[in-house]
Amino acid sequence: MTEHMKLSRRGFISAMLGTGGALVMGLGRPVTAATVAAEPWDSFGEGAEFTPWLRIDPAGKVTVYVTHPDIGNGVVTQACSYIREELACRWEDIRAEYAAPERDHALGGVYSEIGGPMGYFSGRSTFADRRTAYMTAAAGARERLKAAAAEAWGVDASGITAEEGVLSHASGQSAPYAEFVTAAAAVTLAEEPAPKPREEWTFLTKASPAKIQIPEIVTGRAVYGIDVRPPGMVYAALRQSPVMGGQLVSYDFDAIRDMPGVRAVVEVKPTEPGEPDRITPAFPLGASVVGSAIAVIADHYWQARTALDALPVVWDDGPGGKWLTTEMMEEAAMEAVRGPGETVERSVGDVEAEFAAGGTVVEAEYLTPYCDHVQLEPLNCTVLITADSAEVWAPAQHTQQAFFVTVQETGLAPEQVKLHQTYVGGAFGRRVMGDDTRMAVAVAKGYPGVPVQVIWSREESVRQGRYRPLMGAHMKARLGDDGLPSALQVRVSGGPGFFSNGLADTAFPLVVPNAQIESTVVRDFHLKAGPLRGPGYNSFVFFHESFIDELAEAAAADPLDYRIRLYEQWEDEGWVKILNLLKEKSGWGTPLPVGQARGGAMGNWGMGGRPQHGTTLGAVVHAEVSTEGRVKVHRIDVAFDSGRVMNRDAVQVQLEGGAIFGLNLAMNEKLNVQNGRIVEGNYDEYPLIRMADTPEIHIHFEGLTDHDRYDEIGEPPVGPVGPALASAVAQITGKRSRSQPFREHDLSWGGGGAA
Repeated sequence: MTEHMKLSRRGFISAMLGTGGALVMGLGRPVTAATVAAEPWDSFGEGAEFTPWLRIDPAGKVTVYVTHPDIGNGVVTQACSYIREELACRWEDIRAEYAAPERDHALGGVYSEIGGPMGYFSGRSTFADRRTAYMTAAAGARERLKAAAAEAWGVDASGITAEEGVLSHASGQSAPYAEFVTAAAAVTLAEEPAPKPREEWTFLTKASPAKIQIPEIVTGRAVYGIDVRPPGMVYAALRQSPVMGGQLVSYDFDAIRDMPGVRAVVEVKPTEPGEPDRITPAFPLGASVVGSAIAVIADHYWQARTALDALPVVWDDGPGGKWLTTEMMEEAAMEAVRGPGETVERSVGDVEAEFAAGGTVVEAEYLTPYCDHVQLEPLNCTVLITADSAEVWAPAQHTQQAFFVTVQETGLAPEQVKLHQTYVGGAFGRRVMGDDTRMAVAVAKGYPGVPVQVIWSREESVRQGRYRPLMGAHMKARLGDDGLPSALQVRVSGGPGFFSNGLADTAFPLVVPNAQIESTVVRDFHLKAGPLRGPGYNSFVFFHESFIDELAEAAAADPLDYRIRLYEQWEDEGWVKILNLLKEKSGWGTPLPVGQARGGAMGNWGMGGRPQHGTTLGAVVHAEVSTEGRVKVHRIDVAFDSGRVMNRDAVQVQLEGGAIFGLNLAMNEKLNVQNGRIVEGNYDEYPLIRMADTPEIHIHFEGLTDHDRYDEIGEPPVGPVGPALASAVAQITGKRSRSQPFREHDLSWGGGGAA
């Protein structure tokens, strides 16, 4: 039995007869059919311990239990699709219900052992372990229903078919599932059936159901975290040290005590992660610790916010205040890559000997800035703390982590904590670590007995983010007689917590015979880093693909043809297939008007140094630059290889959104620092791409290799769009943009003035 079948060893058959005669393969409170409930999902109540994945009630309605919150990527819909495939019920009979983390803890990790830390993460829904768990449970339910019908009809179960919620036999007998639910619950099978092979699927990959939460969202019924209203709730406006790592020195509550609605001021003191053996979190608790902060609690939010703005507060900036300007931090990052790195990520061959041999050597430096997630819904969380309980309403991206940090911050037993997952108004990685939940819990501890909704203002959300880290790179390569690199040296740097995803384990360094990849942490950077859609990858693809373009220029080669020659050496055929497809579909090489050009780039998210792993994706950007330097993107072509896809429509919109995300990172996004503080605070200061500036986006599915995997889609498009645009701009202007965002560069050309 394989590792992802541990659930069966827990007793797949045990206690399957629930109250009311329902065939229960899970438990909890139903949400809705075909759409997710508007209200926050409730935690599990008390009851018999059933196996966790699905339930069929006496009316034939099917409840599917999901652990991963949907942040717009369709993960809840995908879980329901697995059940629909094996159970052969009607799509409209399916309900989605949340499998709460406290129940997972009570059952010894029965949910989180499927996929490990990713089990409660809002993604990865097509990975084999989750798919197998859902489909095995559904297949077992189907076969029990057939066995019950066979007993009632006096026929062999092998002659019974299940389709659209109805059991039928060649004798003419048929009945809906509901008639056999009670009897099926008592059936013991000789062995659990395996899921159907892909060749027998009738729903998966054939249908593209819309996300089941859409009706609740478009009608405005969906309750996001900031919409939660438990009885008696009060509001807290939050302010943290304006320099991350700074300390609160003093405040004067008397100055605001008599302002309308004001109830209290709560001081939050920095915390330690907590006892490591108290509870095992999904992600390290060190990432969730809270810094020095103060909150004003009032009857209404605007009262709290107004009073907070009027509250006299003195801060000690701490060591982070030494970073007087953005340029100081950028120079520190670049200085760190101009010498040997502290960590060798990959070392193959003899790079120095190759460089000593002379010939054509290309060097370049690149930089990506701090960027915020700027999710539409500001950070918020509602918490009720009593002496022996904690109840939390959170728009979390990783519900289990939010549960764990609540346990850790309160000191309560896990059995005393209840967490309600709400809709999430944008995540992109910001709501994963649980630091927002932990801060809200810390505030609510100072005002117990009443639900407290803690809200970060837009400015507070931006200035207290967990950012895509500022990262620098120095790249150097020697070209062999064939024009391809014979040696590659890469040195990268970033602040504490920067990600190395895609640095040494992507195809580029793997096909160079002599490669040295090094990294250095600039340890006195004080700004917090965190995952932002395609962490690490979203910078590294810009670095290495921009550099490959420069190598192609040095070799006097077409940049896509150069990549084809380069990646023909890699054993994963998907790379070259994508490049050839992009040449065909984008019109590569066909003439364009003066001032326009096409650029291309590609990368892989999740390959980890292995062929036929992760998702390989390429993009061609058709851009125009006016002589004054104004950039307009006309079209983006995207081709990809995730092996296979489950839901074509869902994949397409994820790729389109990711392409726009990557375009905005390249064109617009940057946080600046002054005296250790983040300068930008709202959308008027932090530019984002507008709908009118969104180009045509063409998604091409023909690059799929049909390899046996259904890999990730959300992150891969973010990386290649930026370097593809940089390539097109360089062809037009003769100016190569080696740092983001491009709006900071003078891209005027041909006698035009600066934009």
